[in-house]
Amino acid sequence: MKGKDRKAGPRFRDKNTDRGRNSRARDAAEDKGTMSNRSSERAADSEGQVEGRNPVLEVLRSGRTVEKLLIAKGAREGSILEITQKAKAQGIVVQEVDRRRLNELSMTDGAHQGVIAFVTPYSYVGVEDILERASRQGEDPFIIVLDEITDPYNLGSVIRTAECCGAHGVIIPKRRAAGLTPAAIKASAGAVEFVPVAKVTNISDTLDLLKRHGLWVAGADMDGETYTSRDLTGPLALVVGSEGRGLGRLVREKCDFLVRIPMLGRISSLNASVAAGVLMYEVNRQRSK
Repeated sequence: MKGKDRKAGPRFRDKNTDRGRNSRARDAAEDKGTMSNRSSERAADSEGQVEGRNPVLEVLRSGRTVEKLLIAKGAREGSILEITQKAKAQGIVVQEVDRRRLNELSMTDGAHQGVIAFVTPYSYVGVEDILERASRQGEDPFIIVLDEITDPYNLGSVIRTAECCGAHGVIIPKRRAAGLTPAAIKASAGAVEFVPVAKVTNISDTLDLLKRHGLWVAGADMDGETYTSRDLTGPLALVVGSEGRGLGRLVREKCDFLVRIPMLGRISSLNASVAAGVLMYEVNRQRSK
């Protein structure tokens, strides 16, 4: 860095005999058990589940192990055809199922676009792996640190932009934050296959670790300086806070400096992923000079 050292539903009375009441109670219990089993199956199926055409295409291109591919019956057009061809060429099991089945399995409110892939669970990396990636590429580390981002779509969007901007990795906390769910993976449009993500216990301690490796820590905060006025070249960790409260106090105190994006309208803040995108592209701009 230049110039620096480092809720109970209604109850109904049964007018039938005791036998009728008992039968209804038994049936209700069985139905409840079936629903519970289906919920458990769906939760299990969601592990390593990728939905949407672009995300599935990127999975197939990345070489990640795909256990099975489900496509909607009759889907043959456009990218679905490309997905099917690539999957068969790689020896992946491809099953045509009714679209209602895909809707049942979907963890993204039915936004599967006619295709769901079941893959090996995503493996998080260590912070050191991200630093090593930058070293292998012969570049100053550029790392995005997210402080309790709870919306998976925001997380996926940040990862997507990070990939486009050449960031070496993204760091997220283990608690009170979104992880790499199917929704986040879909929102990343496949970028999660190329951007390593580390999940850590404590963001503040992680910032100390990054500092020991020579990185400067810049936090996004409305009390900071205008983002274009700061030198964002060199080894850098960019910290973006949660959608509601921004940076936590301890995390904010760990930052070497704060930067802000000027607001000219009546709304005082940007969506977290949008703010992160603006700042990432400024880093990219300065590094490209």
